[in-house]
Amino acid sequence: SLHTRFLPAGEDGLEQVVDGSGELPVVVRECAPAEAPAVGAGLLKELAGRSFDHEREWPLRVGLVVCEGEVHRLVLAASHTAMDYWGLGRMVRDLESIRAGETAESLRRARPALQPLEAAATQASPIGRRRDEAARRYWLEQLAAGPRRLFQAPAAPELADDPTRMFPNALLRSPALAVAVERVAAELEVSDAAVLLGAASHQLARMSGSSDVLFQVVVGNRFQPAAAAAVSTVAQEALFRLTDADRDFTDAVRRTRSVAFSAFRHAAYDKWALEREVARLVERGEAADHSYWWNDTRDPGSGPFESVERPRAALSELIGRTELSWPTEFLPRVNVSMAVDVLTAPGALDLAMTADPAVLSRDDMERFLRGVERLVVAAAITLGDE
Repeated sequence: SLHTRFLPAGEDGLEQVVDGSGELPVVVRECAPAEAPAVGAGLLKELAGRSFDHEREWPLRVGLVVCEGEVHRLVLAASHTAMDYWGLGRMVRDLESIRAGETAESLRRARPALQPLEAAATQASPIGRRRDEAARRYWLEQLAAGPRRLFQAPAAPELADDPTRMFPNALLRSPALAVAVERVAAELEVSDAAVLLGAASHQLARMSGSSDVLFQVVVGNRFQPAAAAAVSTVAQEALFRLTDADRDFTDAVRRTRSVAFSAFRHAAYDKWALEREVARLVERGEAADHSYWWNDTRDPGSGPFESVERPRAALSELIGRTELSWPTEFLPRVNVSMAVDVLTAPGALDLAMTADPAVLSRDDMERFLRGVERLVVAAAITLGDE
């Protein structure tokens, strides 16, 4: 995928071209060692600050910061067409392995990875087409069955047509959530990802007044070993619809596991074909509100307590250490009422959220984030506040 280009094909299509050979330019900046951090940051801004020309350019840019004849910084900027979040992690892992003495050939032998042309061949095969059709059918069925609008009383509907409105970004950093989610997951015999998604669904249902909620959940689609090792864009969205999400937190979490499993099975499809079908459903007024997004970016192999000591304080005390900040604002995003990312931080879990101010105010955003945290922490405390 790192030497793939995209050419226009037809009215709205693209032709994927994988180049067999070529050259990747490397930008070199020389400086004194003390200046390396600042020069590296400037080089990253330079490489990432201009759009990729996907017809003519490979989707990766490389820079080196050299000090006294040695490389002090490797700077990479990649297009999202080349890799998803998990693909980026695989690329960094491979680069670290090469630095430790591995070669490209030895890595290919040890970790065979799915290549773009192989993926395209699978998708075009009879079984691939059946999977695509089943996935799109599942999406349309769920959209037809879900609520047309989640929030019946949005925060500021008069802002909906204002193109200058900005979407606030909130970041909740919670040591208590990092501890509590493990306990609740073990007690309910589900994954910690199911606990968080179930808590988010329950909180959203309680706030919106809609008993049924939908999230577009970003799915890595790396269930097979070859896909797991791929430096590519494998991730797509699953449509997760949880009914009666407002009734009971524990019930919502338990049902999240099975509902998510069904949704994840239908998260690989022809995206352009699906978008056309969804657009027709929307035009007829027959589509559920699917403007809520959930992206659990955590790597299962890297937890919050790998580099720091697990806190010994009781959860009732630990929750007082939660921090809420508002780092930035974003331009309006199409079909986004709310988007939440789950991230791992040293000794904590982060919930990063952006929302359309026409739907949720800043107070609403804080209420949602703290509500998710309190649900999980309260459930863990009932198991023993240690």
